[in-house]
Amino acid sequence: MKTVFSRFLKDESGATAIEYSLIAALIGVAVISAVKMLGTTMSAKFSGIAGNLT
Repeated sequence: MKTVFSRFLKDESGATAIEYSLIAALIGVAVISAVKMLGTTMSAKFSGIAGNLT
């Protein structure tokens, strides 16, 4: 039983998967926030252009 428990503590494959998923989540949050800011800016520019055309 002691060897099974020590082998479980030394196994790092689960920790690596968690780290990769956290990195992917942070990248996703960064992309979403960048697209949201870009969308707001582009919407304001297109509204300005539409106002100048009418």
